Amino acid sequence: MSSRLIIILSILIPEIYFSQSALDMIQTGQDLNVLYRNEQSFHAFLGTRGWGFGYRRGKHITGTLKGIFEIEGAYMKHPKEVRLSGTADVNKNFVYGKLNTIMMLRCGVGSQNTIFKKADKKAVEIRLTYLIEGNLSFAKPYYIQIPGEGGIHSYQYVKYDPNKYTIDSIIGRGPFLDGFDQIKIYPGITGKLITSIEYASLSYKIRAIELGLVADFFPKALPIMARNPAEHLIVTLNLGIVFGKRWF
Repeated sequence: MSSRLIIILSILIPEIYFSQSALDMIQTGQDLNVLYRNEQSFHAFLGTRGWGFGYRRGKHITGTLKGIFEIEGAYMKHPKEVRLSGTADVNKNFVYGKLNTIMMLRCGVGSQNTIFKKADKKAVEIRLTYLIEGNLSFAKPYYIQIPGEGGIHSYQYVKYDPNKYTIDSIIGRGPFLDGFDQIKIYPGITGKLITSIEYASLSYKIRAIELGLVADFFPKALPIMARNPAEHLIVTLNLGIVFGKRWF
């Protein structure tokens, strides 16, 4: 019995000591040259057709390969959108021809490979990430402001209809919340290829710049602009920043 206890203590005590020592080093801002198995990060990006932000959770499978879970929100616009200025007292800027405001919710999994490891603290690390995600796109009708019938300062908010309203009949945009009760959902699938350049000087911190290629496919075409075809496939380039942390 005593010999078993000695063996168990000889295993546990170094582990406890190492864990406490590692924690003390991290809390004092020192770096550990070890493999952190877990990580989480937040990211924000600007793209060729919008912007977004999201959360990632990663776990090492091997020394250079991680499994990734991601959830992300994004705003998507049409490349032909042009902001014009009307004559309204408030909310006078509007987009002529816009049918729907598009907001996306993406969620999925993938993997991340380390292509080039850091040689030292001042170097950078390059990673390549692949993701497959489900996509729910919410199309909210675009509302405009037109003159009312009660005089020169009267107005009303209506849903834009390309067959009823010309550019001369619009004086501004409608409130953002108008049309939420008419939202339509367009399910789709998203594929991502992301190159990350990490530059954090401490190995338990995540600081990176990302360049991403994103493809969103919709079985039912997504309508954004009038007199332009609804889109089944949307391909964009994104530039983003990432920050987060790693732990054992």
